[in-house]
Amino acid sequence: MNQAELSASFFQQYFAGEDLEKQSGRLLQGFASQSEAEVQILDSSGRLLRDSTGYRVDKSMAEYADVQSAITGRPDTWKGNDPITREPILAVSFPLKAHDKTIGVVRFVTSLTETIKTVRQIAVLLVGVGLLVLAIVTLLSLLLSWTITRSIKDLKQAADRMTEGDFSIRVHKRYRDELGSLADTLNMMAGRIAQSEQLKNEFISSVSHELRTPLTSIKGWVVTLKANGAGNERLFQDGLGIIDSESDRLARMVDELLDFSKLDSGRINVRFEAVNLPELLRHIERQLAPRAARQGVTLEVLADENMPEIQADENRLKQVLINLVDNALKFTEHPGRITLQVYPHSGYAVLAVEDTGSGISEENLKNVVQKFYKVDPHAPGSGLGLAISEQIVKLHRGKLHILSRLGQGTKVEICLPIENDRNLTI
Repeated sequence: MNQAELSASFFQQYFAGEDLEKQSGRLLQGFASQSEAEVQILDSSGRLLRDSTGYRVDKSMAEYADVQSAITGRPDTWKGNDPITREPILAVSFPLKAHDKTIGVVRFVTSLTETIKTVRQIAVLLVGVGLLVLAIVTLLSLLLSWTITRSIKDLKQAADRMTEGDFSIRVHKRYRDELGSLADTLNMMAGRIAQSEQLKNEFISSVSHELRTPLTSIKGWVVTLKANGAGNERLFQDGLGIIDSESDRLARMVDELLDFSKLDSGRINVRFEAVNLPELLRHIERQLAPRAARQGVTLEVLADENMPEIQADENRLKQVLINLVDNALKFTEHPGRITLQVYPHSGYAVLAVEDTGSGISEENLKNVVQKFYKVDPHAPGSGLGLAISEQIVKLHRGKLHILSRLGQGTKVEICLPIENDRNLTI
């Protein structure tokens, strides 16, 4: 199109006054020297005057649409097949004007064979590249899908095994991704469930033994009193005393189990009222001093008499303190010491139970407040005391801390807020 336009402009500038047919040879030579395309010069009727290939001279070209447009003064293009060679061609026709009148047409014709061939080659190349990319993407997708589904399959198999009650199964962590993190979480969960199951089984075994022991004692003394108690007053009184103490022991265990059940289901009640903490500690001392004396352990109270009253459930606090002192007595031998303290600190009333007993190892210390956990699986008790105590302290909006070193004793601190809402029931 550019070449045709330049040729028409050249004609209009230098040959507008010349006879087109006479100058057609010179014009054809000049136009053809600047282009590799076939150049044709036509008169205003569409008759072919000159052709750079030397063929089809005097032939009418008026049937071509581009020639018809150029005759009327408008440049145009045409694509089709050459009538002789049948090859695809592109023709561009531009009007040759003199004094704003079209006196002829210059027409450039080029073959599209190489162009179409090149386009086809590019299309084949693009299709090939596209297929290659599609194959690579498909392969990568299958590989990614396989890696993901394999990890998910491992997780599902492990979950199915856990559903059937096998918590020893562990998921193989294949990659450090989200599925790998999920595998770690599932393994951790399985470990904790297995530990809980073990603790539960030990708890059931321990509670069964704990319940059986006083029941056996009670049953034995009932049989003894039936057989020999009528005529022996001392034997009768001793038997009644043991039956009474063993019944109290059973009642405490049942109460502990009931408290655990209520705490676990959120049904335990805590009633807040004014509590004098020094007086509470002295009451605990009077209640447990005889037992401490029998064991050769000194039990003393260190209380700040200026301690303000706090809002708390006195019976529940008494339950917690008795449990802590009871634990201290279990693991403190003669000539040990157990100290009960209360003092203010940073807006809290701190109740501390400290002993000089055997202490707790660092490994066991982080587990002692777990449900059913006991440092010595064969030791008496249900393993619920500290778990229940911690929950009661939390219901008072307080904190329970345990500090201990193996062989150096244990200190348990209960921090309760001094200011609390009055007349509050949870």
